[in-house]
Amino acid sequence: MIDSMPLWLPVAFFLVALVYAAAGFGGGSAYLAVLAVSGLPYQTLPQTALVCNVLVALGGVWFFHRGGHMALGRVLPLFALSIPVAYVGGRMEIGRGTFAILLGVALLLAGILMLLPRPEASARAMSRRKEWMLGLPLGAVLGLFSGLVGIGGGVFLAPLLLLLGWTTAKQTAAAASLFILVNSVAGLTGQLIKGFHLGWWTIPLVLAALAGGQIGSRMGSYWLSGTNVRRLLAAIIIVVGGRLLWKAI
Repeated sequence: MIDSMPLWLPVAFFLVALVYAAAGFGGGSAYLAVLAVSGLPYQTLPQTALVCNVLVALGGVWFFHRGGHMALGRVLPLFALSIPVAYVGGRMEIGRGTFAILLGVALLLAGILMLLPRPEASARAMSRRKEWMLGLPLGAVLGLFSGLVGIGGGVFLAPLLLLLGWTTAKQTAAAASLFILVNSVAGLTGQLIKGFHLGWWTIPLVLAALAGGQIGSRMGSYWLSGTNVRRLLAAIIIVVGGRLLWKAI
């Protein structure tokens, strides 16, 4: 049990939630990075991060839905296989280091491509049959990546949707929020089944993340242009890709 918590920690959670939520992400990987240097008990880290992730992603789903950006029908094929395959990927232990290097490079390239100047365009028209034919295998690959590497699937979903022209920038952020919410709830359930490791310190961190997430989600849904949302998505994806390479090398 701990008696005190660094005063900077809630501030850091607020800022992480603010930035990540504006792009439709929950910030789970960043929470873990911040918690890792906080001195809190190791067992509390994933559960604390996942609770904040769920609340921030829930706010993102709400605000992007209210803003009319939730194109659930278009991205449903990607969700169908991604979650069960992520479970399979999470149980695999082969070539994790090499895979992380390849994935980090792929994310860096995807983020750079997303930053290249291009006009804000509408999503490409696609038949329902084609959406399912493309979405099922792509969703399975997406889930496998998420499970193998062990980070939130939203960071994989966003560049895929944008580079394929599947959804607009704001629709992509909305889909990423929902994807992260579903996977975070599943992950938190599994963590709590193994044991309850939350404490009093969770309350100020959750409140800080909730406040930052509400502001960030509103910014991304209503105030930021589609181009700025795309740039923010790209910047976060590049950072995550860089972190993967840094840890793997």
